[in-house]
Amino acid sequence: MIKAAIFDMDGLLVDSEPFWQDAQLLVLQELGVKISRQDTIDTTGIRIDQIVKNYYKTQCWQGPTCEQVCEMILDKVIELVGINKPMMPGVLHALRLCKEANLKIALASSSPMRLIDATLKALDIEEWFEQRYSAEHLKYGKPHPEVYLNAAEGLGLDPKECIAFEDFFAGLLAAKSAQMKTIVVPEHNAATKELWVISDIKLRTLNELSAHNLAP
Repeated sequence: MIKAAIFDMDGLLVDSEPFWQDAQLLVLQELGVKISRQDTIDTTGIRIDQIVKNYYKTQCWQGPTCEQVCEMILDKVIELVGINKPMMPGVLHALRLCKEANLKIALASSSPMRLIDATLKALDIEEWFEQRYSAEHLKYGKPHPEVYLNAAEGLGLDPKECIAFEDFFAGLLAAKSAQMKTIVVPEHNAATKELWVISDIKLRTLNELSAHNLAP
């Protein structure tokens, strides 16, 4: 029996991926790092500190530390989310359906908790989430399942009693590895890729979610 819905955040609840791309390009190019927009797209869903450390290993720069660069990128993303408030289609519809199904609702994201809190506040959806989990300080971010396993444990549930909502493949792998039922809402340009076949349900937007989808 499904007892909880656990949502990813970036790209699923909030259209923040372009902001992450812009922020990485702005900050890293100023440091002399050779990085393209496609590079930022290819690392979508990966924790920002892992991305920055990888660039530092291959294109070492002078000046700010990796930690400081991460904070610079994060500050820019928070600024852009606060200004634009880009909620994805169907978010409130999905949250209402989960609440009507008496599911616990939590969030499990690779993003730092500072961005999680700022985003939920900007979108005015803070009250929907009983608990929030970040992979920020975990040894591994997604596609490792730890953040999802932590969420299930925090809710007092077996992972198999949870349904995870994701939009990128790294997150989908994390949720599947945690043995959760999965609903994926892939970005439009990637929606036809065969890799989504491992998900239980694929939707075009959260507006397509039905009560039937939340059943075991």
